[in-house]
Amino acid sequence: MTDPNKKGLPEDADVNETEGLGQIVLTLEDDTELVCDIIATFPCTNGNSYIALLPADEGEDSDSDFFLYRYSVDDEGEILLGDIDTDEELEEASEAFDELLDEMEYDEMFDDE
Repeated sequence: MTDPNKKGLPEDADVNETEGLGQIVLTLEDDTELVCDIIATFPCTNGNSYIALLPADEGEDSDSDFFLYRYSVDDEGEILLGDIDTDEELEEASEAFDELLDEMEYDEMFDDE
């Protein structure tokens, strides 16, 4: 496992919200930087918390892949990103994210009425 990347959220961000969380800059293995929008943060039944990120330059209408990371918040309010280590953990996190997206779509349907 690689060391977690330490990335900060905007000071006014609430890590429990699923909208308006801002952006994170990921440093990739080749040292290039990728700006990502924070889609959501969510807990999982395995006891870990996760964050879903979408590359900012892809736009909302894109079917681009998103990134899932394990995350925690340190005493200074900085987010610590960590790799998802196993296929089982990735499947659990993906299922939790899918459920969150389904809930968001359901809520959106009834907000319009």
